[in-house]
Amino acid sequence: MKTNTINETLQWTGAVAIILMHVFNAAGPQWYPYNVYAAFVGTVMFLTWTVRVRNLAQFTVNVVALGIGVVGIWNSIQ
Repeated sequence: MKTNTINETLQWTGAVAIILMHVFNAAGPQWYPYNVYAAFVGTVMFLTWTVRVRNLAQFTVNVVALGIGVVGIWNSIQ
């Protein structure tokens, strides 16, 4: 698979997951923890992309978001 294709796939998968998270958030609290899981998947996809393209600012945002997401997932299984 070409590098550009992999990068595009990572970005679009991340985008769809983040959009899904927003849909779950708007749909209401009954969609918890699926909103957190969708955010986690989207963040991992974008984090992987940022490492591949060496985008430090976006990397920082995604590392922080991933940390917050891990806390959210931990709280959802307690």
